[in-house]
Amino acid sequence: MSVDKEETHQRLKAAVHYTVSRICQKLGEDYRREFSRQVMAAITETAVRQCDIFSKDLEAFARHAKRSTVSPEDVKLVARRSTALSNYIQSKIEELNQEQSLKKKSTGKRRSRDADEDNRE
Repeated sequence: MSVDKEETHQRLKAAVHYTVSRICQKLGEDYRREFSRQVMAAITETAVRQCDIFSKDLEAFARHAKRSTVSPEDVKLVARRSTALSNYIQSKIEELNQEQSLKKKSTGKRRSRDADEDNRE
């Protein structure tokens, strides 16, 4: 890895570690448990490695489809290893699709109203 990539990787890892620490702290307060630094470091390392694997898989899926952009279908393929994750991602994709169709419908209604007003004049 180049120096810039290594520095970026370390910064991202530090951000993940901070987030993991905050989550562990919150869970510890809620459930009256303590998490050791080693446990938080292990969770961080696991999360970072999993993200690396996911990112490489996503790039490979997009490249295989001769695209330069990762699509929701690529994300669903990555998530197929975990049923819970796959179901969650599928529900999020459906929500996004519904939001987009509602936006298109509301935009279409405005256009038809504008056309009606133009016709009246």
